[in-house]
Amino acid sequence: MSSLRILVGVKRVVDSAVKVRVNSAQTGVETANVKHSMNPFDEIAIEEAIRLREKHGKDAVQEIVAVSCGPAKSQETLRTALAMGADRAVL
Repeated sequence: MSSLRILVGVKRVVDSAVKVRVNSAQTGVETANVKHSMNPFDEIAIEEAIRLREKHGKDAVQEIVAVSCGPAKSQETLRTALAMGADRAVL
């Protein structure tokens, strides 16, 4: 069996504990001074990639890479993925 590199897309979203507010122009969501975190479903995907590695070994899953696109603040989300067990992060 050849080894896999698992790519997991992660997104920075408004934290689920925060009450979402519409901005004053009513054109979108207020994001200033609002806590952001990793999309909870993306957290599950990172955890599942780690479980696959634990189940099948390092030979089967060579690398887990977290990928995000967005503003520079998305680095915080990628750091979270690295802390969870991803090997590498790409912005």
